[in-house]
Amino acid sequence: MTPPADSVRTSTLICLTGPTASGKSAASLALARRWPIEVIVMDSATIYRGMDIGTAKPTAEEQAQFPHHLLDIRDPTQSYSAAEFARDAAALVHDIRSRGHIPVICGGTLLYYKALREGLNELPTSDPATRRQLDDEARARGWPALHAELARVDPATAARLAPNDSQRVQRALEIWRSSGRTMSDWLSHPLRPVLPGWRFATISLEPADRSVLHDRIGRRYQDMMAAGLLDEVRALHQRGDLHPGLPSIRCVGYRQLWDHLEGRVPLEDAIERAIAATRQLAKRQLTWLRAMRERTLIDCLSGQATDQVVAAFAEMTGDSHGTD
Repeated sequence: MTPPADSVRTSTLICLTGPTASGKSAASLALARRWPIEVIVMDSATIYRGMDIGTAKPTAEEQAQFPHHLLDIRDPTQSYSAAEFARDAAALVHDIRSRGHIPVICGGTLLYYKALREGLNELPTSDPATRRQLDDEARARGWPALHAELARVDPATAARLAPNDSQRVQRALEIWRSSGRTMSDWLSHPLRPVLPGWRFATISLEPADRSVLHDRIGRRYQDMMAAGLLDEVRALHQRGDLHPGLPSIRCVGYRQLWDHLEGRVPLEDAIERAIAATRQLAKRQLTWLRAMRERTLIDCLSGQATDQVVAAFAEMTGDSHGTD
């Protein structure tokens, strides 16, 4: 017997995911036409203000059709972690349900989803003074030197981080300096759930033919260039307070144009590298998804993909009628 829709909505959190350019935005719009959903955006790039074209951020018109949360919540100088997403998303889930609406997670940053589903480690809160000190040291010595310092005090954490992974190297050293305990020590303790009592259901848009998705990615990036992406990156470059070590500028499609603006590569090469990097991102996302045992798989290249998402959502919520 199917449980009442209200009880299923309360206990089941649905995530609509898939690699970049798989049609998640169109599918979420189809859901919003039938159910009172509010989308919690699960994307590590659309969080940044002033980064709209290259992140495929929903337009103002699209955002006006139904609520989108966690867009434009950070300046490009700032960082945002999976733990912060998990806490913010959990709070939004309860807030949205309190209004009688249905929260839907939508996006392709699977590390964020892992944190939300599996829970968080108890880690020290951010220490701004230590972070500023580390930033100053990185400017003077470089992040590889700080990575070498991390390797001496916390070899387990250093071994899984690239020497230029500034955000994570900084966080690991910040934890060590402020608490006197290594990150690997903190992470050895059990995870704490952020949404206890909730069940997660995943709808994943994935391509039956990866080469077709690759073609779609190439066309979409060219469309972004025609829409003014280079000018968007130029405006960021001209601010003077941003650099390639920041997570925002490392976003695929941005860092390659940044290199062009700094005279390192011709524009045509930068575009080719950006498309290649986006395809590599899609490959990594698909690897994450295929390791996820429980998911409803829908071919994003099918002409019926959106209808299939709607049908899967109806089954998961126990509500086949929506607002029709």
